[in-house]
Amino acid sequence: MLLLLSLVATGAAAQKGDSRIAGKVVDSDNGQPLENVQVKGTLAGAAQPVSAKSNKKGEFSLNNIAAGEWTVEFTRDGFDPQGGKVTIESGKSQDITVKLVKHVDRPDPGVELNAKAQEGMALMQGQKYAEARKIFEEMLVKFPDVHQLNAYIAQSYAGENNMPKAIEYMKTASEKDPENAEMKLVLADLMMEGGDKTAAIEMMKTVDLTKIKNPLPLINGSISLINANKTDEAMDLLNKVAAQFPTQAEVYYYRGRANVAAKKYPEAKADLDKFVSMAAPDARELPDAKKLLEQLKDAK
Repeated sequence: MLLLLSLVATGAAAQKGDSRIAGKVVDSDNGQPLENVQVKGTLAGAAQPVSAKSNKKGEFSLNNIAAGEWTVEFTRDGFDPQGGKVTIESGKSQDITVKLVKHVDRPDPGVELNAKAQEGMALMQGQKYAEARKIFEEMLVKFPDVHQLNAYIAQSYAGENNMPKAIEYMKTASEKDPENAEMKLVLADLMMEGGDKTAAIEMMKTVDLTKIKNPLPLINGSISLINANKTDEAMDLLNKVAAQFPTQAEVYYYRGRANVAAKKYPEAKADLDKFVSMAAPDARELPDAKKLLEQLKDAK
């Protein structure tokens, strides 16, 4: 005779009916039946569940239940919870087999990733780029969805002045995470260093400045434009940087230089004065800014 443990009917009367959900719970590793699995069924729209436990053969049954969509959950110590939805018609019986997976405590991958990332970055600070890259490459094999690792590998190649490989890996990082403005900006900076200045500038123009923290690559891009006598483009880029980063002193120095190149001397003096008032005493641009202001003293 089939032994089914009694159903604990704690639900409302609306859950009563002539339908049935029954089945068997087994160990996913070996197919052996699992006893004392807690089975809880909740009818859609009902506040209280009905429940049962599996017997020695792993069998369970939720008897005399109403037709409709049920959410059925299976729990037992030592196994990961399992659950799903079952739709049952009036007067029908729905048989299901459930496989529970033994619970395994897995270390948080973030802990390992953070530790390895710090180890690799420390090596790069010590200019041990190949050793750092090996750590990042091993982590990328283990965690292929962590796209930041491609960016770290790119930085290791950049440290060795291997711009083609640095750009290759940073492109991968940026393509995998297209909403990451910081990665796009670093990629543009690497392209600039690699000699593809036109493409780098065009990419910089597409970066959302509200999503970046370090505007220096954009300032570097403006320097390239100034050197290429593209003062209007340089000014446009610097104006955007100044609007988003008003406390970044360097932007006023280079905008002042752009204004000098464009022969807009009053604007140049205003920017250079602002830079001098904001710059640190050891700022490398400070002597030149003061020299330019002296030269512009009588310019109109």
